[in-house]
Amino acid sequence: MTESLLNHRVEGPASAPPLLLGPSLGTSYALWDEVAPELSVTHRVVRWDLPGHGGSPAALVGPGATVADLAELVLALADSLGIERFGYAGVSLGGAVGLHLAVHHPKRVASLTAICSSAHFGGERPWRERAERVRREGLGWLVESAGARWFAGDFTVPGLLRDHAEADPAGYAACCDALAAFDLRARLSAIRAPTLLIAGREDPATPPAHLREIADAVPGAALLEIPGASHLAPAQRPEAVVAALRGLLGRPDGRGMEVRRAVLGDPYVDRALSRQTPFTARFQDFISRYAWGEIWADPTLTRRERSMITLTALVAHGHDAELALHVRAALRNGLTPEEIGAVLLQTAVYCGVPAANSAFATAQRVLAEEEREGREEREGREEREEREEREGRDGDGG
Repeated sequence: MTESLLNHRVEGPASAPPLLLGPSLGTSYALWDEVAPELSVTHRVVRWDLPGHGGSPAALVGPGATVADLAELVLALADSLGIERFGYAGVSLGGAVGLHLAVHHPKRVASLTAICSSAHFGGERPWRERAERVRREGLGWLVESAGARWFAGDFTVPGLLRDHAEADPAGYAACCDALAAFDLRARLSAIRAPTLLIAGREDPATPPAHLREIADAVPGAALLEIPGASHLAPAQRPEAVVAALRGLLGRPDGRGMEVRRAVLGDPYVDRALSRQTPFTARFQDFISRYAWGEIWADPTLTRRERSMITLTALVAHGHDAELALHVRAALRNGLTPEEIGAVLLQTAVYCGVPAANSAFATAQRVLAEEEREGREEREGREEREEREEREGRDGDGG
């Protein structure tokens, strides 16, 4: 590494699609130790250190540094490796760098994942004050509370705490300056890269509401909350982060995850991803890439037609649990309850009456649940509208 480049580590085949991984303030690229090896099976993974962290020189930035300065360092690193366009994932400050790149250098970013991050970090003053105190006193006063800020429960990673303790105060303070000046909320709607936001449900530093704010503003963005994770989700829940990233990266344009969510719904997919373990992660990758990214995304058949075929196959093999899921999917794909009933009646002829009988029972239960949920939603909406109308009548007209 030259003195003008960020310290970094490259893993995976040189011919594979590149993926850059950014760290959070106070950590090194070791933050990705449980994630990078898994992703390097299919990607050329490049993880890097912030200035003054790990092996990166603090002098790469100085007082008054900005996220734009850090983003330029990342682009210089990519250029030095011959990487023009890349997937990007980053945690906290590393995620802010990714947001900046997606807004200001959209041709370079093929996909974006911001983890436990934000489009703003709580205002300028606290970060300026932290920077000045670190310059005066060093990092000791922050290291003592790092574990409570970073991890949920009794979980810890001693190596990451050592990274915090060994960070250069000048580099750390400059990164605090970057956080102080960062506010990209007004530009989020300009992001066009396929975008995934991952929140640690127990994160006090960048709580899920911060990721939800980004998801609401970025067109087509998806949001995943990981239970049992705090601020450093890739260290505490690496299996869930790997599964989520594989879902986005399975196809270069993230099409598999997009179709999967459109057909099955965000709540179901989020639950499936949050339950993943290292043992099942590759299966989830297969599902997102092949079943959803290749088969369901093929325009030869409409999603309505694919739903009808899927219902028939599930009835034939007696997969009632999957059938319930795909009855809901069929409704989402535009089939009416009458059309679903006609499909199941057809299966009685070709799959057998007992199989169709079980399928009708499953479908009837699901349709009743959907009708009840829809009715409750309508009633709730009507109540809100009536309440708003009453409040309007009772008000002073101002």
